[in-house]
Amino acid sequence: MTLLGGDGLAQSNDVGVVPVDITLGRLPRSFDGFTIAQLSDFHYELFTSKPISRAVAMVNRLAPDLIALTGDFVTAPLFEKPDTMRKAAWRAAVPCADILSKLAAPEGVYAVLGNHDVLSDSGRITHILAERHIAVLRNRAVVLRRGEEKIWLVGIDDAYLGRPDLGTALRDVPANDTTILLAHEPDYADEASLLPVDLQLSGHSHGGQIWIPGLGAPWLPPMARKYPRGLYRVGDLTLYTNIGVGTIHLPIRLNCPPEITLIRLRAASHC
Repeated sequence: MTLLGGDGLAQSNDVGVVPVDITLGRLPRSFDGFTIAQLSDFHYELFTSKPISRAVAMVNRLAPDLIALTGDFVTAPLFEKPDTMRKAAWRAAVPCADILSKLAAPEGVYAVLGNHDVLSDSGRITHILAERHIAVLRNRAVVLRRGEEKIWLVGIDDAYLGRPDLGTALRDVPANDTTILLAHEPDYADEASLLPVDLQLSGHSHGGQIWIPGLGAPWLPPMARKYPRGLYRVGDLTLYTNIGVGTIHLPIRLNCPPEITLIRLRAASHC
């Protein structure tokens, strides 16, 4: 009990930076070295405000080119009627978004929604984030340019409880262009790998919040059981699963402290 109450509480506030170099075979040379800071799974409550604020300050010091937020800004309460659930949950997006509004990157701050956001009120949460200059990508793509070269950032609605439509999101994306997908659930990579997507960034798992060396997580949510943490190769797709900033149900983490992923993209010819 000491371990859970003491060390587990301490780890839930111990935000760390995980640097990851990812080589993409189709990445234009002008984007070699492009950096993305990924944050995920905020689950705003009073006890998660501290690690969220700390993560925001750390990300700004890292000065990434782009910031990606991969969902679950709120926590939808369990065992309540849907109307009560929405009233209890979506309001937490306001203080969460207020903290996240301090994030800054030259190429912008982009987000997708998670399953808890959809269980709450996805429209309200999208509006709250947009008011604070955080663009929510729901089945759509944006282009990033450096001179005459470009890559695409694509986001889908939550794959577990929303209405994801990757085909629609990719409709205007040339098949030969480098594409980075934001999708809350990592196991969606099995589907995304069938389309011309180079990199998928996900969250959702929390790393289980408790990770036992040699055994893994005692429990993982649906659609985060195949690829629960870190870097994977799924066909021609590279996947990274961030283990999140906040916690759910209990403010405890063991062997999976809050994570900022600092991704540096590398062109194959430069490696």
